[in-house]
Amino acid sequence: MKTKLHIACITFIISFFAQAQQQPKGIIGSSNWMTNWTSFKPAGNDYGEATNIIAGTIDKDTRLVKRNIYHLVGVVYVTNNATLTIEPGTVIRGDDKTCGTLVITNGSKIVAEGLETDPIVFTSENEINNRKPGDWGGIIILGKAPINSLGGIHTLPFDLDPTLNHYGGQDSEDNSGVMKYVRIEYAGRKLSASKELNGLSLAGVGRKTAISHVQISYSNDDSFECYGGDLNLSNLISYRTTDDDFDFTQGAQINISNSIAIRHPFSSDISGSRCFEVDSYEKVASTDMTKKMTKINASNITLVNLEENNQGLVRESAYIKENTFFNLTNSVVSGFAPFILLEGNIGNGEANLSKISFKNVVANNCTGEIESESGSNIPGIKSYYGNPAYGIEYTKMKLNELFAIPNIKGNPDFRLNVNNTIASGN
Repeated sequence: MKTKLHIACITFIISFFAQAQQQPKGIIGSSNWMTNWTSFKPAGNDYGEATNIIAGTIDKDTRLVKRNIYHLVGVVYVTNNATLTIEPGTVIRGDDKTCGTLVITNGSKIVAEGLETDPIVFTSENEINNRKPGDWGGIIILGKAPINSLGGIHTLPFDLDPTLNHYGGQDSEDNSGVMKYVRIEYAGRKLSASKELNGLSLAGVGRKTAISHVQISYSNDDSFECYGGDLNLSNLISYRTTDDDFDFTQGAQINISNSIAIRHPFSSDISGSRCFEVDSYEKVASTDMTKKMTKINASNITLVNLEENNQGLVRESAYIKENTFFNLTNSVVSGFAPFILLEGNIGNGEANLSKISFKNVVANNCTGEIESESGSNIPGIKSYYGNPAYGIEYTKMKLNELFAIPNIKGNPDFRLNVNNTIASGN
């Protein structure tokens, strides 16, 4: 009996480790979840003429319906704990001249729950083939979840009404509503060199807020930016943003999974654009260092540069600053230079590098591995992450070898090609 039990235990352990080593990498799904609700050629979509105007303040529960097409004029605030509900299939077109922007203020909610076959679309007011990044502002959600700024409350630098522009608090469970099967196109107006709206700004947003299946395309700054808060994010798509795809700061506590950034080199900003930019604060002097520092757990992520000839302005896939925690697992990164860049202040010691981990990750066609802004740190960093236990696999494969259908002109499928050895776990 003991012999049989011993054999059974060994078999279980071998099976467990075999499965652990064959965890699927990159975005996953039994079917291609990027079909039906997405659009990779929004410049040519006919959204129809606006029939209704949204402007000013929404201070009571309001419902936007599919039969209308809405023109978002100026900064529209949802206030007074009101809920803005948007029916599946509704189209909201942001005004160019007045920089149409939707702000869900602290305590209010947005319930924008589209369907896979009938998504909600926020897009430019401009007509077919005349749309461009930054045509309108974007969507801002202000919540009551913790941030690490001094005093626990902060404001966004977007010229918003000072009586309504505040976020942060003590409620990690705060609920700002739902965004699901939503597209945000051509947002991200640059107000000035230091004031840049994002496609979706999540400021102090709590974990009861449900955000998944959101595609942001052609943003003129970041696609998704989290200022503090505590969130679980999944099935996000960032496509051809000008700046960063996913930006995290002010002590954000984020789990992000099954999401993809698709970069185009000639859409990138000259200042440097990355898929992930992760920091805990802008200035130490304005940070409460007793509070949590930014911690990002990213799993089943795909980061891909569509240009295979080292052109354009695409740089590293992720830029990580000091005092932050960043864990990337079961993911695929293709076409960046270098794979990862660490801020020079991080150093090359165990205390700092242990905060940044990579497990079961493929770095394909990346020029450079895990690098540092400080050249003196690079030997120690290469030694630390060179351990095979970290499971970073460096490969040289064409996009059509790596992914199922990496063709934006049709219906792309960026799940791993089942015929390659990476996908099979060998």
